[in-house]
Amino acid sequence: MATIHDVAKRANVSVATVSRYLNQNGYVSKKSKEAIERAIQELNFVPNHVARTLSTKKSNLIGLIIPDIENPFFPELARAVEDTAYRYGYTVILCNSDEDPNKEKHYLKVLTQEYVAGIIITSTDEKISGEINIPIVALDRVPKTELPTVTTNNKLGAEMAGRFMLGCGAKELLILKGPKQLVSSEERLEGFLKALQGKNIKIHIVESPYELHDAENITFEFLEKHPSIDGIFGSSDVSAIGALKACEKLGRKVPEEIQIIGFDGIQLGNYTTPSLTTVAQKIYQLGEMAAELLIQQIEGKTIEQKHIAIHPELIVRNSTRKEFIQ
Repeated sequence: MATIHDVAKRANVSVATVSRYLNQNGYVSKKSKEAIERAIQELNFVPNHVARTLSTKKSNLIGLIIPDIENPFFPELARAVEDTAYRYGYTVILCNSDEDPNKEKHYLKVLTQEYVAGIIITSTDEKISGEINIPIVALDRVPKTELPTVTTNNKLGAEMAGRFMLGCGAKELLILKGPKQLVSSEERLEGFLKALQGKNIKIHIVESPYELHDAENITFEFLEKHPSIDGIFGSSDVSAIGALKACEKLGRKVPEEIQIIGFDGIQLGNYTTPSLTTVAQKIYQLGEMAAELLIQQIEGKTIEQKHIAIHPELIVRNSTRKEFIQ
């Protein structure tokens, strides 16, 4: 296998000149560039990117930390980040924190030590460490820091869900609120409640993890105690799908007896029975914009918009009634 010394000898230049050419760091004359390129081609030379990273403290690697790879929302988000990064010449390293703040901190430390160019994080911690000295973007979940962020307008989306549920005639609602430590969870609750202000609606609020089995069990127990509930808002699609399963076990017909609406817009919602009405985040656009925002920082470009909030859309399927009740 050819080495940098072989390239230098074939091109009749110094090893330092070849190094400057490979690392794009320092002056190399046009004549030397042409000679080096010709030597690389003739020798079929492949640069050692690990060595280059160690010497320059730079790489084409991007770290992506997500909280739950089993939640279909996050693999869809990761796909968009990976597609976009690849298009710009970067490679993504995926880390799953399992909603564990300690595991998240571990990955942040490791990724930083491994000289990644930047990090995209969907954090379990609302206060991400300010000691990270490389570009970082918060995706989906907005931390209580000044990091660049790409997220959905959660309040608007949840308000859309609340107004739609009212229009479909629901009178007693169960809100499966997401984890209290997440800003997005609180925003969705706030938006949904805003739509119900001044309305003659009975409301129950219960905290539920964004996890299928937990949401199913919580909903099952709650509906057994409150059989008059005729509408459920899951603050994630996973929560709403868990509620669908609970209704099936209880023999509650959806949407005839109880209506369910979720929040996320994951592809799985189109394949449940009945299919899930949801406030759809523009998942691919979220991941794409986060990757682009990070790469702009990595490449030293001016960031025109530091905080991006994308408007969601309501997708009406079969878990709610089609017609509005005036």
